[in-house]
Amino acid sequence: MKLFSQLRWFFVLQWKRYLGAVTLLMVIALLQLLPPKLVGTIVDGITHQQMSATVLLMWVGTILATALTIYLLRYVWRVLLFGASYQLAVKLRDNFYHQLSRQHPNFYLRHRTGDLIARATNDVDKVVFAAGEGVLTMVDSMVIGLAVLVVMSTQISWQLTLLSLLPMPFMAIFIKRFGDQLHRRFKTAQAAFSALNDRTQESLTSIRMIKAFGLERYQSRLFADVAQDAGSKNMMVARVDARFDPTIYLSVACANMLAVGGGSWMVINNQLTLGQLTSFVMYLGLMIWPMLALAWMFNIVERGSAAYSRISSLLTEMPEVADGELSVPAARGVLEINIRRFTYPQADAPTLESIRARLAPGETLGLCGPTGSGKSTLLALILRQFDVTDGDICFHGLPLRQLKLDEWRARLSVVSQTPFLFSASIAENIALGRPGASQDDIERAAALACVHDDILSLAHGYNTEVGERGVMLSGGQKQRIVIARALLLESEILVLDDALSAVDGRTEYQILQNLRSWGEGRTLIISAHRLSGLLHANEILVLQDGHIAQRGNHAQLSEQSGWYRNIYRYQQLEAALDE
Repeated sequence: MKLFSQLRWFFVLQWKRYLGAVTLLMVIALLQLLPPKLVGTIVDGITHQQMSATVLLMWVGTILATALTIYLLRYVWRVLLFGASYQLAVKLRDNFYHQLSRQHPNFYLRHRTGDLIARATNDVDKVVFAAGEGVLTMVDSMVIGLAVLVVMSTQISWQLTLLSLLPMPFMAIFIKRFGDQLHRRFKTAQAAFSALNDRTQESLTSIRMIKAFGLERYQSRLFADVAQDAGSKNMMVARVDARFDPTIYLSVACANMLAVGGGSWMVINNQLTLGQLTSFVMYLGLMIWPMLALAWMFNIVERGSAAYSRISSLLTEMPEVADGELSVPAARGVLEINIRRFTYPQADAPTLESIRARLAPGETLGLCGPTGSGKSTLLALILRQFDVTDGDICFHGLPLRQLKLDEWRARLSVVSQTPFLFSASIAENIALGRPGASQDDIERAAALACVHDDILSLAHGYNTEVGERGVMLSGGQKQRIVIARALLLESEILVLDDALSAVDGRTEYQILQNLRSWGEGRTLIISAHRLSGLLHANEILVLQDGHIAQRGNHAQLSEQSGWYRNIYRYQQLEAALDE
């Protein structure tokens, strides 16, 4: 029952629908009391030969009219109740997606994709089912059960009612025990389902690699093990679930036996009429649904409670990077980097130390260095995926931690090392950040990224569907389409994180020339392993082991002995040999 308390905010939000549904359920419960009473009246009237055919037809017509009214009211309350519960699904998934969009990389290191998908789909379904069917069974069983109990006690015989309900306390004890077991086991089963989801997602996204290495059988065995584990956990749930119905039916059978036995004795001793006993047995039949509903309610509410605890554990997790309160000034500004020390969460050694740079509007900053030197970490701090632990990065003289995240990121266009395309057309992928962009704007951005001609050579041009993750395109084409997407935004700061690694030297040169003309007044930050992309940078930082080992422009660094000159000469020699 804790789940209903946790969902109180939603019941308040949808109080009109729930109030209407509960009211109709109460009306239906009262109407259901009428047919047994009328049947008892008919039985006594016929037994004593005191009922005419006209009166009999009138009572039968009343029973049929009551049944039709109940049918219509049931339709209306279903629309009200389940319509409200479906709104809960929309609300929960919207909150869940918003929460995921606020999180930062460290969050996704702790939570796997398959588990997040399971919580957003399967767990939400269980909560919605509890908010719909759970509320129905709770209200319906309580109203009908209490109403029938009152009628049986006051209108027929309280002694027979008490006798018939003797098995109920034992049933309640067993149902509570089974409910606690179900909660624990279902939570374990949902975790196993998340693991199965993880394995499925990883297998599908890496299917090319699996086939290339001939790992089909090995991966199949791994998948079978996870599926077997999920199956066994669900079987444990099913074993507890299977105990509910037998307990209910056994209790109902005992209640009927006591009612018929005790009622027959009372009829023989003239304490009840045959019609009253008939009505009592029919009322007791109405009690079967509340008993079954009680068990069913415990079942689905415990499932929903376990699922909601998994969802709420993520919804209550605060982002590690807090949003700022200041708006970003409208004018273009200077970006100042002063990082004394940065250490990743749960890491012992610092990743960056003593990093200082100043980037005015229209300037280009180049980043290079060996693998693992801290280039991507520096870009992540500029993008505020993490906060600087010692020092500051400022824009317009304001620390980034004080600026509103959405406004700061709106000033940035980012092309990462691993380009990602959605399963849509090329035009839709380029216009991702500006869905209302015209075709001319899309083609202009594609031309700047040197991918326009490639797109036109495809069968459907800009309307070509790229497939999941851009599977229909080459690595260089994907990279250039993502660059076109960033250029279309026309943001103040463009960040290229090794974004030209998959294109040839001539195409790289042309793109960089286009960026120089496009980027007048705009700030560029380019991280690259191929140093030819940094030739025109105003300043280049050479990072090694998280420190600035060298700094200067290309002409200055190519004359200094060190990593930059050595790598540049090696890459020149490599390019000459390739030609």
